[in-house]
Amino acid sequence: MRIFILTLMFLGLSSAWAQTTPEDDILPDGDIARAAVARGEILPLSILLPRIEAQFPGKVLDIELELDDDGRFEEYEFEILTPDGRLIEVDVDAATGEITEVEQEDFDDDDD
Repeated sequence: MRIFILTLMFLGLSSAWAQTTPEDDILPDGDIARAAVARGEILPLSILLPRIEAQFPGKVLDIELELDDDGRFEEYEFEILTPDGRLIEVDVDAATGEITEVEQEDFDDDDD
């Protein structure tokens, strides 16, 4: 399974970031994601990020947009550092916004 990665370091500006178009700074892959949003295939991060931040307090460290075997966007993976110092990954269906999995991550695990 291929992974399309949008790496976003938030430096405490996640609210301001949600009001901008993050894909503008990530090219050419950002163009592909923006086009999928425009076609209604996936939800934009500006909708998903506030939901994730409200449900999972902490700092969003990374967001990956995963592709299925046919090259279609399947899910967003949010990596979050919780206030108590745990690292969790929250998987969200890219089309529906439904949370599909929440798991605790190891800090030294770069494969997830």
